Amino acid sequence: MDKLLYVAASGAKQNMLGIAVKANNLANAKTTAFKADLEQARSMQAFGEGLPTRVFAMEERPGSRLSAGALSMTGRELDIAVGENGWLAVQDANGDEAYTRSGNLRMSETGQLFTANGLPVIGEAGPVILPVPIEKVQIAKDGMIQVRPQGAPANFIEDIDRLKLVSAYGVQPLEKGLDGLFRNKDGAELDTDPNMTVTSGALEMSNVNPVDEMVGMISHQRQFELQVKMMKTAEKIDESQSSLMRIY
Repeated sequence: MDKLLYVAASGAKQNMLGIAVKANNLANAKTTAFKADLEQARSMQAFGEGLPTRVFAMEERPGSRLSAGALSMTGRELDIAVGENGWLAVQDANGDEAYTRSGNLRMSETGQLFTANGLPVIGEAGPVILPVPIEKVQIAKDGMIQVRPQGAPANFIEDIDRLKLVSAYGVQPLEKGLDGLFRNKDGAELDTDPNMTVTSGALEMSNVNPVDEMVGMISHQRQFELQVKMMKTAEKIDESQSSLMRIY
């Protein structure tokens, strides 16, 4: 009985973890450039004394779905959508380089460029700092940040810095951290891709498919209910065995 109980309990636990992944994806279905987390379960053989007859369930998060989401045109000058297989370099909370496709940028009072989450945006010369005061700012297709200083002629545009845009094509898949940023698995920084482009005045939406995630949650819920029934069956078997022992 105890072996049946542990096998069923491990399956129920992993189904709960799968539900958590699906729920997180659904919660971020409207988050800019969010990449859906993947999940899968695999069998894990129990090692120890005796014959290897028991196999437990183990949930894994093999990675994230990196396909691009749909574009939403905003018309805002500091909104950008990075091209296919491209990433925008930012500084994480530790000051290290990380990557995101979320392009809803903002400028501080001192002219520094940040993401919507407050992370410094990296350019070719380090963190991007624009000369203030500025009358107009625009981001070209190649990622070049162009500004017109306050009081300058209407036809005057000055190149300030180019966003550091990298490509993940041909390299090992980037790994998603707990902070939602992506990094190279070996910790190395990616080189700037001079051919990477951006679409100004647009944002990439989440690539989460709410219908698929909901169906997956229902499937996990049904499996969880089945595992709970198995646990109850194990309890009944144990009670029957105890009754037989009292009789004899």
